[in-house]
Amino acid sequence: MNKVMLIGNVGKDPEIRYIDNGVCTAKVVLATNTPGYTLPNGTQVPDRAEWHNLLFWRKIAEVVERYVRKGDKLYVEGELRTRNYTDHQGIVRYTHRNMGEQHADAYSEKPKFYS
Repeated sequence: MNKVMLIGNVGKDPEIRYIDNGVCTAKVVLATNTPGYTLPNGTQVPDRAEWHNLLFWRKIAEVVERYVRKGDKLYVEGELRTRNYTDHQGIVRYTHRNMGEQHADAYSEKPKFYS
């Protein structure tokens, strides 16, 4: 099973594009936080922020375009996809993207939405 669930804050306004045959895509950068803690020996481990690149397609992307803005709290369900490419130096690079195709909720003053 490939399922990702994230709750975080939108880091910047979504990047919206319409591609082949008017299909909408929305790229969203989401920050999640892991709280810090203290190890048994007293060492403090600080809070950690993780940035996630999300990609929405079709109808849910249109909803993201309409309702999601920088600073909104967002809950997303989707799957993790890994892609690779060769850079200009011939090195194979890997990217990871969370595909928010299944479900999204915005927790703000705006109405909640579902795919």
